[in-house]
Amino acid sequence: MVILFGLALLLVLALLGLAHWYLWRRLVRDTTRGPGPARTLGTAFFVVAPVLMLAAFAGSRALPFGALRIVAWPGYLWAAVALYLLMAVAIGELLRPLLFRVIRGRYGREGEGAVAVAVPAEAPAEAERTAGPVPVPAPGPVPAPVPAAEPVPEAVPRPALVPSRRLFVSRIVGGVAGAAALGTVGHGAYGVLRGPRLKRVTIPLAKLPRSAHGFRIAVVSDIHLGPILGHAHTRRIVDTINAAQPDAVAVVGDLVDGSVAQLGHAAQPLSDLRARHGAYFVTGNHEYYSGADEWIDEVRELGLRPLENAHVELPGFDLAGVNDISGEDHHAAPDYDKALGDRDPARASVLMAHQPVMIHEAVKHGVDLQLSGHTHGGQLFPGNLLARAGNPTVAGLDHYGDTTLYVTRGAGAWGPPVRVGAPSDITLVTLAAVGA
Repeated sequence: MVILFGLALLLVLALLGLAHWYLWRRLVRDTTRGPGPARTLGTAFFVVAPVLMLAAFAGSRALPFGALRIVAWPGYLWAAVALYLLMAVAIGELLRPLLFRVIRGRYGREGEGAVAVAVPAEAPAEAERTAGPVPVPAPGPVPAPVPAAEPVPEAVPRPALVPSRRLFVSRIVGGVAGAAALGTVGHGAYGVLRGPRLKRVTIPLAKLPRSAHGFRIAVVSDIHLGPILGHAHTRRIVDTINAAQPDAVAVVGDLVDGSVAQLGHAAQPLSDLRARHGAYFVTGNHEYYSGADEWIDEVRELGLRPLENAHVELPGFDLAGVNDISGEDHHAAPDYDKALGDRDPARASVLMAHQPVMIHEAVKHGVDLQLSGHTHGGQLFPGNLLARAGNPTVAGLDHYGDTTLYVTRGAGAWGPPVRVGAPSDITLVTLAAVGA
C-alpha cells in the first residue's frame, strides 16, 4: 500500500513538473529573445510558484498554522491560475496557425529576424546647393595644391530588430492566456470572498401535514474554515442565514479544515445563529481529518445540536442526521437504523447526510428528503465533470425512487478560494405539503 501511494505521489509530481515546464516554455522561453532579466525572472517564478502550491496543499500536516496561512494565499491561488493558464495556452495552440497566416509577410523571415534600416547620407551643405558660378581667380602664383578631404563614407545600414513572427505570435498567445486566467481566477475569488448568496427552493413532501406547510430550513454546507477563510467568512454566513429568518438551520458537514485550537475563533460567530427550532450539525469527511470529536463538542458549545446517527422531532416531520462515510475509519460509521429505526414511519423524514452518494441508503430506509453538500458543485470548471463521476447528483434537486435529494454547492471553498461555474450558496429550503 505504501509503495502504491509512493508511486502515485511520484506520478502526480511528475505531471505537475511537466505542466509547469510546458507553461514556462510557452510563457517565458517563447516570449523572450534569449537570456536576460525577463527570462531569469520568469524562470524563477515558475520554480517558486509550484513550490508554494505544494507547500499549501501539504502544509496542513507539516507546517505550523501561522506558516500555513502565509503560503496558503499564493500557493492556492497559483493552483487555480495554473489550471486556467494550461487551458488557455492549450486553446492558444489551436489558434497559432491562424495567427501565423494573419500576420504573414508583416515581418521578415522566420526566426530572430532583423530589418535593416538605412541611415541616409548627410545632405550637401546649403552653400553648395545655393552658390552661383564659380569665380575665376586672378593671374598670379599658383598656390600649392591642397590635399583632398577624405571622402565621407556612405551611411552603413543599422539593423533595427523587430520581433519574428514566432516571437510575435507567442507574445500574443501568452498575453491573452495570462489575462484570461487572471481574470477568471480574480472573478472566482471575489465570488467566494464576498460570501455565499441565498438560494430559495420549495420541496413538496407527500407525508408533510398542512400544519408544517412552509417550514423553512436554512441548509449550509462546506464552509471550510481554514488558513484563508476565517472569522469574517463565518460572520457573513451567519448574517445571511439570520436575515432569511429560517425555522431551523442544517449545517451539513465540512465546517473546518483544521483543529479547534487553530480555528475555534473562526467558528465563534456560529453561536449567533437564530432559528425558532434550533440549529443542527452533522459531520463531513473533513471533520475526520481535523479532529471530529473535538469539533462535535465545540459546535455543541456554540449552540448547535450534533445529530450523530440520531433524529429529533420537529413540527410535522423528523429531522435526522448520520455521520459521514469517513467516520467508518474512526469508529463512527453512519448508522441509518440508529438514526431512523425507532421513528414513526407515518411522519415525514428529512435526513442530513454530507455526501450525495448516501442517497442509496436513504432510499432503503424510506427517507422523504435528503440534504447534502460535499461536491461544491464542482467548484472549478471543469471540476463539475469530475464530480459527476463520483456523485449521483452534483448540485440541485434530484429524485431517487420516492426520495428527493437536494445538494447545495456549499458556502466556502476547499484549496483555492475560487469558484468558477459553481457559485457558493446557502439554500433556504421551504417544505410544502402536497395539495396545500
